[in-house]
Order: sequence, then C-alpha cells, then structure tokens
Amino acid sequence: MKPINHVLQSCGLSLRYLLNHTKLIGLSLTCHPGEYQIGNECCPKCPPGSQVKTHCKEYSSRSCAPCMGGTYTDQQNGLERCLSCTNCDSGSGLRVKTPCTSTSDTVCEPLERFYCVSYEKDSCRRAQEHRHCKPGQYIRQNGTASTDTECSDCSSGTFSNGTFHSCQPHTQCHSLNLQLITEGTLAADNQCGEKSNHVTPTITVIVLIIVGLVISVISIIMLKKKKGIVFKSR
Repeated sequence: MKPINHVLQSCGLSLRYLLNHTKLIGLSLTCHPGEYQIGNECCPKCPPGSQVKTHCKEYSSRSCAPCMGGTYTDQQNGLERCLSCTNCDSGSGLRVKTPCTSTSDTVCEPLERFYCVSYEKDSCRRAQEHRHCKPGQYIRQNGTASTDTECSDCSSGTFSNGTFHSCQPHTQCHSLNLQLITEGTLAADNQCGEKSNHVTPTITVIVLIIVGLVISVISIIMLKKKKGIVFKSR
C-alpha cells in the first residue's frame, strides 16, 4: 500500500505543479510584435487595409477581411473593425488634400485664406481664417497654410485701408496745384480739389460798381437836361 500511496501522492504533486505552471504562463503571456493577444492565444496580425474576420484558436488560424469603403487600417492590426476615414469639414476651414484609401486615412489641409492651428500626424484637424488688417494698418506678412497674416500700424503722414502691403504717403495737394479739401488720416488719403478763383468775383463786383456809376451819371445828366428844357419853356 505504501508504494501505491507514494506514487499517487507524487502524481498529485506533479499535476498541481502543471496546473500552477499553466496559470502562470497564462498570466504572463507575451505576444510577438507581429501578433495580438486574444484570450490565452497569440494570433498573427492582419495586414494594413484589412481587419480580423475570425480570431485564431488552438487548432485554427485567424482570417482577415478587407476594409470596406470609408474605412482603413494603416498598420498591422488585430482590430475587428476598420477605422473610419476622417472627414475634412469645411466648417472647420478644411478641405481634402489626399483622399482616404484602405491603407491610409484622409489628409486634410486648410482652405484658401485659412491657416492650420491643430495638426495630427501630417493632417490638419482645425483651421482658422487669416486675420484682416484694419484701416490704418498694412499687411506686413501674408498668411500661409501654417501661419496667420501679420499687420503693422501706419506712421504719421501715411495711410492704408487695410489691404495695402505698405502705407502710402498722403497726396500733397499743393504739388498738383490743387487745394486741400479734407485732411487725410491713417486710414484715408488727403482729399484735394480745384482752387477757388477769387479774381472773377472781384472783377464782377468792380464791373457792377462801374455800371452802376455810369447809370447814375447818365441819369443825373438826363435829369439836368430835362430841368433845363423846363426852365427855357417858362
């Protein structure tokens, strides 16, 4: 009996050791880079452009299915569903630079007159419209797809409506033989106009005075002649 009991006891210890060792293996399961873990199995990853259709089991390998339209995977993976392609939203100032494929996501870029403020990998995720320079400022540096427009203030004696790339000097009216009508500001030019002709009104006044005097003299002469005739008739 003792030999049989010793054998059974040894078998029990061996079985317990195997069970404990199996549990330890399950807890410390590490898959290779080209594999993914599912339960206690390490399955080969599916190639880019596909997803897992069925996982591998102890006696069967995994199977893959291609990504359908509007989805992709760009790396080896153990995903059961391909990733959705990014939408380049025009409301966020974006447009498509490179369309999505089964192995790569959509690449977005800013719309015209917009610049990117948030990148993810090589794709823009959010853009803002370039700033508009105010009247009294000029465009120092045009905006690009990655930078905003830079504005600077005009100095005294110059002006810009906000769309100029340099401030312009105020027009010198006197150099054009014109007179200043409205003085310019940092946002607007001088307003010039024809010079007022003060000679003509003066001449007109003089002529009117002379005509008036002539008429007065003639009237006096005529009046005297009438009086002379009256006296002679008496």
